[in-house]
Amino acid sequence: MAVCLLVRHGRTEANASGVLAGWTPGLALDATGREQAAAVAARLRTTGVVAVVASPLHRCQETAEVLVDGIPADARPPVHTDERLAEARYGAWTGRRLEDLAREDLWRQVQDRPSTVTFPSHPEHEHESMAAMQERAVAAVQEWDARLEAEHGAGAVWVAVSHGDVIKAVLAHALATPLDEFQRIVVDPASVSIVHRTPRRPFVLRTNDAGTGPVDLSALRAALESQGASGDAAVGGGAGAT
Repeated sequence: MAVCLLVRHGRTEANASGVLAGWTPGLALDATGREQAAAVAARLRTTGVVAVVASPLHRCQETAEVLVDGIPADARPPVHTDERLAEARYGAWTGRRLEDLAREDLWRQVQDRPSTVTFPSHPEHEHESMAAMQERAVAAVQEWDARLEAEHGAGAVWVAVSHGDVIKAVLAHALATPLDEFQRIVVDPASVSIVHRTPRRPFVLRTNDAGTGPVDLSALRAALESQGASGDAAVGGGAGAT
């Protein structure tokens, strides 16, 4: 099926100062975050992206805009917004410092048993469970995979611009890793992770790539052309990219 590049938004002042931003409105990238977004745009310039789908939150919309602006005008893809890719609804935890949250009993549960966590309610901030966050995000990626493959063919490359916990949850699902173990996965600001779904199983091709070189998908495209998307893995690991 399609190839999804999961891109976390660039750094914000909340990230830099250790604040859990959640759905805080209007939170923009800081200077470092803008540089990070521009660097990712340069890395993805030649990947043939057919669409960018972003969380509605400002930091993701800003990152998506920078990514698209970095693609030549004659190949510039459309930008879509999908609320299912938005940040977890942290409820009463929204806008609080991580060092203060770490003193609460719920912190240990978030670290060790996130599948059982529902964030506390708040009159101004919506709340949800971490399991619900994962369910909506995985459904969004799967549906966009199918839609963009139908529109552009097998191996169509698209970008999902989202948030740290959301991308970690999507990767955990692709890796068949229980949500209770998803904290083992690291997703830094402006990093690229790649998931290629096939009818048999998803393949996680890259995680937390915050490098500087172009994202090269030529080996994947060659494999799709020669073998199709059978979902069978190369026993022994294969030859890798050349």
